Amino acid sequence: MKHPFKVILKPLQRFATQKPNASLLLFLATILAMVLANSPWAHFYHQLLSYPVGLQFVDFRPFDHHGETMPMLSFVNDALMVVFFFLVGLEIKQEILIGELSSFRKAMLPVIAACGGMIVPVLFYLLVCHTSPEMRGAAIPMATDIAFALAVLGLLGKRVPLNMRIFLTALAVVDDVGGIVIIAIFYSSSISYVPLLISFALLVLLFNAKRLRIHSDALYYAVGFFVWMFFLESGIHPTIAGVLVAFTVPARPVIRLDRFTDRITSYVEMLNDSSSKSPKKNVVLTSTQIQVLNNIHTVADKAVSPLQRMVDKLHPMVYYFILPLFAFVNAGVTFGEIQLSALPGVPLAVLLGLFVGKSTGIFLFTYLAARFGLVARSESITRFHLLGLSMLGGIGFTVALFIANLSFAGVSEAGTQMLDQAKLGVFAGSFISGLCGYLILRKVLPKGAPSRR
Repeated sequence: MKHPFKVILKPLQRFATQKPNASLLLFLATILAMVLANSPWAHFYHQLLSYPVGLQFVDFRPFDHHGETMPMLSFVNDALMVVFFFLVGLEIKQEILIGELSSFRKAMLPVIAACGGMIVPVLFYLLVCHTSPEMRGAAIPMATDIAFALAVLGLLGKRVPLNMRIFLTALAVVDDVGGIVIIAIFYSSSISYVPLLISFALLVLLFNAKRLRIHSDALYYAVGFFVWMFFLESGIHPTIAGVLVAFTVPARPVIRLDRFTDRITSYVEMLNDSSSKSPKKNVVLTSTQIQVLNNIHTVADKAVSPLQRMVDKLHPMVYYFILPLFAFVNAGVTFGEIQLSALPGVPLAVLLGLFVGKSTGIFLFTYLAARFGLVARSESITRFHLLGLSMLGGIGFTVALFIANLSFAGVSEAGTQMLDQAKLGVFAGSFISGLCGYLILRKVLPKGAPSRR
């Protein structure tokens, strides 16, 4: 019997090898949602969002929340998006261990840039919306959507220096950390401590599993699922469970690369010996040869850390299924219900936060930090390059929509209206930021292939 995760992941991995544009899928899902929400079929679209997602094993119903079955919208936002945040947690841990956040010197520049990109957008938002309940959405323009930002940068091809891609990626990773902290602190309801204590006990179990050299992916998926369930009942937003479980996943392989090479060499010698004793035209493997090949497969699997293996397997599932589905169920803004008098409120606040606040904060904090010698900025990244990158940081989309839902969904009827207004601001701010960032970089980047510095 095939492992259930393999049944889901293998088709997506094959699809991913064809290199479709994940950002294009997000964009198409967004357009489809907006078209349906403003069409004669809008009723069916909203029926889909409220369709109950139920799964039952005897008396166990894993997707019930406080005794009620999750509708499709909640299932995507509170369950499937946990997988997205689990992947984000894995990538953050990887960056901290071996990436651009692995040392204080490397981390200083993107951390300072990200701080500017989180603080200043909130200030711009609060300049427009400084009273309740509108001010609940102040965190919406804080986030950078790394998939869209890198996709826009990718349109410039080989003209983009490697260090510019690295800077934008590290900036978005730190942004994700800030977004996760904001969700944990400000978007959790009243806390129930018994489920929370149980979830922390399970996290301790996972943390100690790597000390016992238990590296089974299935263990982290299974226990992580129960951590999510208890977080959901505790009142702390369940996406935090995904990040915390990710931090328990071992980053070191069971077998180091030097030992792996030695073992593979010995297995290859065994295969050569066995093949020399069998007829040349014999295409049927002996039991010894099959066992040796199985051993090679096992050793190769153990040479990859669980963290890297999970990132590789989950990436296609998240970017080619979960995020497009998230965009589809969350981007259905009904424009006819947004009054012109509301545009100077939440929509303008979000737009200014993303377009003006993000670009100003990232550029200003980075420029001043370099000017006063706090960080060293690469000579190949000029002020105009930095301005273009700062504007790409204003592409908020995925996490911005997610925080908009946490800010306004279900608060009241007025909150539902403000959610649509916030989504409109996210679309407008992200589009304008991406377009302006692209045009600036297209103008200032050299025509030839860049330096690899």
